[in-house]
Amino acid sequence: MASVRQTFLLFLLSSLLASSVYAGPDDAAAPGDDAAAPGDGANPQPMDGGSDYTMPPIETEFLGEWAIDNPNAGVAAMQLQLMPNDKVIWYDTTSLGPSGIKMQPEGNCPINPDANNQPDCFAHAIAYDWKTAQVRTLTLQGDAWCSSGNLWPNGNLVATGGTFTGNKAVRMFPNNDDPNSDFDTRLNVLADGRWYSANQILPDGSAVVMGGRDSYSYEIVPPSLEFTPRRFDMPFLQQTTTPALGPGRPVENNLYPFVFLLPDGNVFLYANNRAITFEPNTGNVVAEHPECPGGGARNYPPSGMAALLPLKLTPDNQAMNVEVVVCGGNLPDAYQVVDARHVTEKEFMPALQDCYRIHPLMPDAAWEKEQDMPSPRTMGDLLHLPNANLLMLNGARKGTSGWEDSTDANFVPALYTPFKPMGERFKELTPTNIARMYHSCSALLPDTKILVAGSNPHQFYTFDVEFPTELRVEKFTPPYLDPALDAERPIIDPAGSDVVLQYGQPFKIAATMTSNEVLALGENIITMVYPPFTTHGFSQNQRLIMPAITGIENNVITAVAPANGMIAPPGYYMLFVSHLGVPSQGIWVNIN
Repeated sequence: MASVRQTFLLFLLSSLLASSVYAGPDDAAAPGDDAAAPGDGANPQPMDGGSDYTMPPIETEFLGEWAIDNPNAGVAAMQLQLMPNDKVIWYDTTSLGPSGIKMQPEGNCPINPDANNQPDCFAHAIAYDWKTAQVRTLTLQGDAWCSSGNLWPNGNLVATGGTFTGNKAVRMFPNNDDPNSDFDTRLNVLADGRWYSANQILPDGSAVVMGGRDSYSYEIVPPSLEFTPRRFDMPFLQQTTTPALGPGRPVENNLYPFVFLLPDGNVFLYANNRAITFEPNTGNVVAEHPECPGGGARNYPPSGMAALLPLKLTPDNQAMNVEVVVCGGNLPDAYQVVDARHVTEKEFMPALQDCYRIHPLMPDAAWEKEQDMPSPRTMGDLLHLPNANLLMLNGARKGTSGWEDSTDANFVPALYTPFKPMGERFKELTPTNIARMYHSCSALLPDTKILVAGSNPHQFYTFDVEFPTELRVEKFTPPYLDPALDAERPIIDPAGSDVVLQYGQPFKIAATMTSNEVLALGENIITMVYPPFTTHGFSQNQRLIMPAITGIENNVITAVAPANGMIAPPGYYMLFVSHLGVPSQGIWVNIN
């Protein structure tokens, strides 16, 4: 560690220089000028040892590695949710024929209302044990094709909407260890059809269910199967819808809108190429943000990526950086020149490579140019990592979402470190050799690896083509799992740690170092990661929170829990301790 400590002065000097080049509102830089680079000074990053380091993180030349976790899970992962019981639930459509696995036990063939009310012996949903790679089939009722979801505060999964008999459905899967658990479904209970909608958990544990095809509204759904819909008009969704080119020939460009709960309790909504902030309990728009530069459409079907960047908290629980990043997608007409409903000769337009950032709580918030990604990407996933970096993976370099509407798979993941100096924020990692195109998913696991599943850019399960239906499950080992870093890796002691947190109250995490080095203030951070519901390139409800550490004594870290549900919606989080960028395995904690 001596060499790391010796570089601290250089790190401090470079950080001060980065802050000094910030162009303030009265001294704005030209578009593209690195002097106005987001993260360089608009929100100077803390170096007090609370929610960030006082010295540079450890670097590694290891670029990660891939491994097959299961050669055939049977169901393509269109929608995916990691649960606190360490099962990963994923599911597909029920209306488009057989999957790759039959229901268990043999002969279990429930009636499928979306297949002419005929018995259906094939499974369309599974519970996947990420520790053992074992699969258990589940019963899915009401077609959940292109649906949305979230967790309840008690860890139960709720899946909302879909199409056909499922477009107003709510399905609940319990967070328990019962080997016979299955979905509990209510059909026709949502106010509007929710096909291609997006969810965001609110401070009271209910969720906004936003939009969907021909649904220019949202509704608030409580954590219960018994409820009365609370529906609100959302004209912004109609305003941002690219008109159809004729009956049955939609374009839209604003499905699966990006929604993020802000620390003031309002919701940031991005659709197509621009955004607003609104009050969820009234629908009142409190801010209209300018159009995002770049000329692109970022939502389905051009399908870019977005994330709320890590929320770093002060000891008095103020969020020091509230920022949204949007990357990739494609041009507004990319779908209409490739989809079979519009053309007979497909043109695969190159995906976008650009990124932009915005501080939605700042007065007159404006988009700032972020460093370009290393390669173009549509239909990618953007995941938080436990050390407060992000990972881009999956998707294609050309085309859009839709059946056979993309080509040139993007096999190369990219590490994104949003608070490094401009020009140093992306690093390409070891590529996979499995194309993860339309209808693929990924998730951060408590052991800090990345689970990757799915890809089915076809109407039916199809295997004899360039980009087949993909039933293999992979795990990606990120660079921070370099074996050479094992001595720097913390180990959390769950028995000595608080796993039930109270808003605004101190909590303790006991941890040791593999090297037996004593934990020191300024060399360690805590992160809390909410497990997202991932589908179509958007990780719904995803957020990473960095509580302030107030002290470390005898390898016991004392930190302050987030102040309220506006910062950390109630429920289960994966909690990690990272030592100069090297994360521990996570433990599940609940805040309520």
